[in-house]
Amino acid sequence: MKKIILLTLLTVIGTVGVNAQKFALIDMEYILKNIPAYEMANEQLNTISKKWQTEVEAVQQDAQNLYKKYQADLVFLSADMKTKKEAEIVAKEQEAQKLKRKYFGSEGELYKKRESLVRPIQDEIYNAVKEISEAKGYTVILDRASAMSIIYASPRIDISNEVLTKLGYSK
Repeated sequence: MKKIILLTLLTVIGTVGVNAQKFALIDMEYILKNIPAYEMANEQLNTISKKWQTEVEAVQQDAQNLYKKYQADLVFLSADMKTKKEAEIVAKEQEAQKLKRKYFGSEGELYKKRESLVRPIQDEIYNAVKEISEAKGYTVILDRASAMSIIYASPRIDISNEVLTKLGYSK
């Protein structure tokens, strides 16, 4: 009997504790669109990305040109010359792949550049959200932009503008 009463008491206390939790939402896309430094960082990343993409495409075009020349000269080449030209084409294609990985790979130059430009902005947003959460007693703050499972949320619990104000970008 004592176990049942204790279990019921713990359930009631647990239920009261769950109901006391406060939730809020932010829209990270909205916040980032309203931060000029983020827009400038994106423009800079796009410019660098296009430059590097052009460089990679130039090497790939060189490989294609070598292959076309090889195809045109194929009947005139000896076996040794064919092997040499094929090796040259393969080397050029590998150079293009290596360059692509260097710039666009998971640990490539673009990733590192994005980290150096965008990470400080994200950290600043995180710190502002954390301060607001601690000040207002929010238990959980969800990102509406990345939470695909949120079908509807009341605009009353969206604190995106409050985060922008905290960061100094009044809306």
